[in-house]
Amino acid sequence: MQTLQQKNVLIIEDDRNIAELVRLYLDDQGWLTRIFVDGGDALNYLKDNHVHVGLVILDLMLPSVDGWEICRWVKENTHIPVIIVTAHGEIQDKLKGFELGTDDYIVKPFDPLEVVARVKAVLRRTGDKPQCLEFPNLSINLDSYTVLVAGEKMELTPREIELLHFLASYPGRVFTRELLLQQLWGFDFPGNTRTVDVHVNRLREKLEAASDSCRITTVWGVGYKFEVGDENAEHIR
Repeated sequence: MQTLQQKNVLIIEDDRNIAELVRLYLDDQGWLTRIFVDGGDALNYLKDNHVHVGLVILDLMLPSVDGWEICRWVKENTHIPVIIVTAHGEIQDKLKGFELGTDDYIVKPFDPLEVVARVKAVLRRTGDKPQCLEFPNLSINLDSYTVLVAGEKMELTPREIELLHFLASYPGRVFTRELLLQQLWGFDFPGNTRTVDVHVNRLREKLEAASDSCRITTVWGVGYKFEVGDENAEHIR
């Protein structure tokens, strides 16, 4: 069941015809939409009202402030999922988008029904996860995108926080690289499972340096799992 926040979709697109077409299809599915054609206006709105936004559909080429800057701010300061919709289909642009943490990437021209399907998929993937997890000396909060170890904030990227939160939601369960790639980067991510290895290794180094009770371990030939040193520890969902 979608929350009221999840039903609010921000469409940031300077082509009014495209924006209105997307709005028509999303409104028909019950979402509440707001259109911005200027990047600066959209970013100012997000800074003041991001707690009321459930998803952003974002063009890259915008007046005042481009989509890259908006995406970067959203992913550094909120947990709002972002779908980039753009005419830029080059692999470099896709990789840059996914590295910034975008949740999906659609190349123009597109079928509006595809946008609707992608919105549903992203909200399913991001909307039903437990938001706050507590372990001995470790707190993971996906609402605020913060991770605390013994009360001290860890410096993690948004993707590292999402990866840690996903693994920690199922302590002791092993996830394959393919499944992690699909869950966190989406089916259309142009990279490969090496991307997962890189992010896990960076996250593991940071976690091991900060916590002596929680760790990410490799199950050779299978994938990765999150482990808690204290077998009696409970996590909150």
